[in-house]
Amino acid sequence: MRVNGTVAEGFEPVAEAFAANFARLGERGAAVAVYRDGHRVVDLWAGTRDVDGSAPWERGTAQIVRSATKGVAAAALLLLHQRGLLDLDAPVGAYWPEFKAAGKERTLVRDLLAHRAGVPVLDRPLTPAEAADPDLGAAAVAAQAPVWEPGTDHGYHAQTYSWLTGELVRRVTGRPIGEFIASEVAAPAGADVWLGLPASEQARVGRVGPVSAPETPGALKVRPKRAVADAYTDPASLTRRAFAAITPLPDENDPAYRAAALPASNGIATADGLARVYASLIGELDGGTRLFTPETMELARTETSAGPDRVLVVGTRFGLGFMLHGPASPLLSPTAFGHPGRGGALAFADPASGIAFGYVTNGFQGGVTADPRAQALVRAVRGSLG
Repeated sequence: MRVNGTVAEGFEPVAEAFAANFARLGERGAAVAVYRDGHRVVDLWAGTRDVDGSAPWERGTAQIVRSATKGVAAAALLLLHQRGLLDLDAPVGAYWPEFKAAGKERTLVRDLLAHRAGVPVLDRPLTPAEAADPDLGAAAVAAQAPVWEPGTDHGYHAQTYSWLTGELVRRVTGRPIGEFIASEVAAPAGADVWLGLPASEQARVGRVGPVSAPETPGALKVRPKRAVADAYTDPASLTRRAFAAITPLPDENDPAYRAAALPASNGIATADGLARVYASLIGELDGGTRLFTPETMELARTETSAGPDRVLVVGTRFGLGFMLHGPASPLLSPTAFGHPGRGGALAFADPASGIAFGYVTNGFQGGVTADPRAQALVRAVRGSLG
C-alpha cells in the first residue's frame, strides 16, 4: 500500500502505524492529520476514495464522519456562549419555549450539551426524510417526554443531539446550524468541514460502507460484556432506541442525506479539516484563527458527566459537548477532549501537548467509541512525543 503525504521529523511512527492499518486492520481508504502548536506535522492519505471502488484517495478527499460531527456542533454552541449570546445555566426553554413541554422546563443548556437532557430516544422514530427537516426534528424532540429527570444522569443522545443542538443555534442566531458552522467555525479555521454538503463539493466525497477487520492468527478475541451486547440487540433498550431515533437507517451515500444538516451524525470532513478545527480550539493556527479563549477551552474539557452511561452501557466522560479521555474513548492524555464517530472517525485536541488530531475513513467497523485503527494512530502520536 502506497502511503502519500508528509510527516515531520520525529513523527515517523504515525506513518508506520497508518500503513499497518491497511496491512493488518482492514483499512480501505483513510487519511490522518496531526497539528502541534498550530503547525501541521502529519498529513497522510492512502487507499481508495470509495470503500467499494478503485479510484485512489487524493489529498482533499472527504468522508462522512458520523458522530465526530458532534464535537464541531458543540464548538458552535460554546462560541455562542463565549460571545455572550448563550447562557449555559439558563433553561433551554428560555431560548426555545416549546422545549419546556412534558417535564423538560428545568433542562439547562449545559444539560443538553453534556447528554443529560433525558431525551436520547423518540417514542415515534423519524424517517430519514423527516429527520432531514429541521422543523420536524425540533418539534419531535420538543414534544418528547424525558426518560429520566433532566440533569440527574447522563446517556448518549446518539441521534437526538442533532435537533437539540441545531434548534438551539437557530433560536439564538436565526441561522441554520450548518450555515453558522460554515461561517463561524470552518472558515476562520480554514477547515474543510461541512454540515450540509454543498453541491459544489459532492465530487470530493467518497463512498462509505461497512468493513470487517481481518482476524489475526493467535490474537485474543475480545467480546463485549453481556450487558453491552444485550443492550445493542434488545429492541426495547435505550441503546437500540437511541440509535434508532432515525428509522430506517439513512443511506449515507445519498447526496440528499449528505446535503442535510444533522449535527449528531452527518458532517463531512477531511482529516486535515477536523484537525484544523481542533487546533483552532486550543491555540494559534497556521493560516487560521484561534476560536476558543482559554476560558472556553476549559469549559469544553471540564468533566460534566461521568460514570455508567444509560445508553452506551459503559462508563463515559463528557465535558460540554465533547467526550473526554477514558477507557471508553481513549484520547492522547487526560487533558484531551474531542469526539469519535461510530465505526472509525476520530478528532480531538490535547492542550497539554498542543496536539490536534483528525482521522477519517471510508470503511466503518463495528466499534462505537474506540476504533482500533484510530487507536493505533493515537498510540503512535503518543510515542512520537517521547
